Amino acid sequence: MGDVAIKDLRICVVEPSRTQAKIIESVLKDLNVSNITTFNGGIEAIDNLESCYPDLVISSMYLPDMTGTDIILSMRDTESLEAVPFMLISSETSFAMLEPIRQAGVIAILPKPFKSQDLKKALYSTVDFISPDLSDLADIDMDELEVLVVDDSNLARKHIIRVLKNVGVEHIHQAKNGKDAVNQINNQFFDLVVTDYNMPEMDGEMLTRYIREESSQSSIPIIMVTSEGDKQRLAAVQQAGISGICDKPFETANVKILIRNVLASS
Repeated sequence: MGDVAIKDLRICVVEPSRTQAKIIESVLKDLNVSNITTFNGGIEAIDNLESCYPDLVISSMYLPDMTGTDIILSMRDTESLEAVPFMLISSETSFAMLEPIRQAGVIAILPKPFKSQDLKKALYSTVDFISPDLSDLADIDMDELEVLVVDDSNLARKHIIRVLKNVGVEHIHQAKNGKDAVNQINNQFFDLVVTDYNMPEMDGEMLTRYIREESSQSSIPIIMVTSEGDKQRLAAVQQAGISGICDKPFETANVKILIRNVLASS
């Protein structure tokens, strides 16, 4: 890790249940987190987040006045809060309900009830996002890499780019789908492609097959970022020639490992 420790984190908890809020606060205090502010509603939280300026927001999905999705979208639409990590603790399992939060860039999604070790892991992910230890990437010229990020979600692209910048990548290009990516790949050299799977017009699998079979840069390392759970579809993507898969949430620690692995083998 870098210079930030778990005990240094400023955390805002948004939870309407006082019992559940106390459980979260208790686990955080056991992990030596002392700077905790709790809100029981979304409007109250949104009205106060900028003055609190937390390092992490932990929210329930269902609040009296809005949802956790509304909170993270409001944060991503506010310049001063745009990059603040967000964690969801919820019993919600619906893909349709959780996907917008994944797309907006979430540190972790924990179930209710959650395990203290899972919250601890998520806090380490938060610390790694805020102040990553880059010693294991010291032999890679991260600031010289040309990276193409492909995702039809503007929010998802922004989150991926934030994580990549945090690990030292400076030259980042964007494409909103596979067709847009193909146009850029045909006109510029890239060291790495980071792409979503599910996209309109040309998805991640089709883009991967194009790169491997038709482009002049057939050996570009490709990292697929996806919340896709269908094993057959993921197997097809692997057969298409991706270099590595990264689940959403797009975690800094996993990104560092993937970058090291795919660049070392390219």
